[in-house]
Amino acid sequence: MPVTSAPLAVTAYTATSAVGAGLNAHLQALQEQRSGLRRNDFSTAALPCWIGRVDGIETQPLPDAYAQWDCRNNRLAWLGLQQDDFLSHLQAARQRYGSARIALLLGTSTASIAATEAGYRRLEDNGRLPADLRRRAIHNPHSLTAFVAAALEIDGPCLTISTACSSSAKVFASAERLIRLGMVDAAVVGGVDSLCDSVLFGFNSLELISPEPCRPFDAQRRGISIGEAAGFALLERLDAHPHASLRLLGCGESSDAHHMSTPDPSGMGAELALRDVLDRAGIDATQVDYINLHGTASQKNDAMEAALIARRFPHSTRVSSTKGLTGHTLGAAGIVEAAITLLALREGLVPGNTGVHTPDPACSSHFAWRNESRPLAIALSHSFGFGGSNACLAFARTTDGAAA
Repeated sequence: MPVTSAPLAVTAYTATSAVGAGLNAHLQALQEQRSGLRRNDFSTAALPCWIGRVDGIETQPLPDAYAQWDCRNNRLAWLGLQQDDFLSHLQAARQRYGSARIALLLGTSTASIAATEAGYRRLEDNGRLPADLRRRAIHNPHSLTAFVAAALEIDGPCLTISTACSSSAKVFASAERLIRLGMVDAAVVGGVDSLCDSVLFGFNSLELISPEPCRPFDAQRRGISIGEAAGFALLERLDAHPHASLRLLGCGESSDAHHMSTPDPSGMGAELALRDVLDRAGIDATQVDYINLHGTASQKNDAMEAALIARRFPHSTRVSSTKGLTGHTLGAAGIVEAAITLLALREGLVPGNTGVHTPDPACSSHFAWRNESRPLAIALSHSFGFGGSNACLAFARTTDGAAA
């Protein structure tokens, strides 16, 4: 049996995506069911699809002190860090524990590859990168985490996790282990992924890109819409914040290795991660009020996940996908949807399943096709990545330090 996790306090969290910067922008988009998707205006060659693009990145270079890390992905990270007083909360934690007792764990699937793409498109006659892109700091998978560590002045364990679309969900599990083992007292977790040709044309080559805005769990869904996003959360020991209203109850993980780009149609790997999170959180399926589904709008993911929900949860559990708002933000999907799940708990809001025209008949009565207001105490967030890398997170809202 897995070790039951001690809850952790979620003392700060934030998200930046195509729907806007910060929690208020995301809450408003959820309430209005307003999508941030637009026609593709990013790729260097024409590709008829819709994307979730964050405005303003191109015109906001990093401060001079961080010039060696300047690229689209790190600019997006910097923008994301400026929201929701996140830096103030981090400074307080640094003063409380010391910078060496705070871990930094970030997920990304592409890091700063867009800068490397640009360099190869502009190679000099001698085969060298152009002078403005001749910076080692941006041409490696650890670029994001190295930049954020410097920007936040964190000296504790520093890890980049790249497990495709589960990357910034799995960072929560790594943080929980570090805190439980006494290696640190707090952890900044999160993820950033930005638009690039490699992702857009790569997913298109797999015939997974929709030519219209994505429609998760729709009977006529045609694939995913790629987005970009940044998100961060601060996790701390509960004894330092005994009255924290939002808590991480547990994390579940599995690796089924069914196929490089297709989920196991039986949902075995996803179900293993689900069992793991319920066991580690010390809860059962009947206690789960809401689940933010992975829900990519691909044919096979949605079919697998709908079947998993139908067989594992009572009909009182409400479920939906919010990728119709943000697009699929890949390595940042876990943290963005964790933030949305925390907002749902905080506000007592079950987000509607954005983008659906005709619900897939295979979907059970668990699905919330429109927004619903109801008390929520426990919620899950699902993240399933290529190669069968699966993660499920369990969060809770408490009142006066006691379970709601």
